[in-house]
Amino acid sequence: MHDVVARSLVVRGRVQGVNYRAWLGERARARGVQGWAANAADGSVEVWLQGAADAVAQVERAARQGPPWGSVDSVQATDADPREVDGFQRR
Repeated sequence: MHDVVARSLVVRGRVQGVNYRAWLGERARARGVQGWAANAADGSVEVWLQGAADAVAQVERAARQGPPWGSVDSVQATDADPREVDGFQRR
């Protein structure tokens, strides 16, 4: 079994109103990564990723690229302690 890792991201750019959260959720679910993505009041998207290290790294790379109809200017990423999560939710 893989060790579970968690990453907290703050994604800035044109990431609200462009279906970014749903797009990222599809990529996370396809790789078995759990967590959530939520719009923040400042226009960024806050993301929690948790799962196998390689899968989390793949989803984080996708988060940094973003969907073709949006644009990512920056991603602030920090390691976090895994917590109880179920699936990947768009908040």
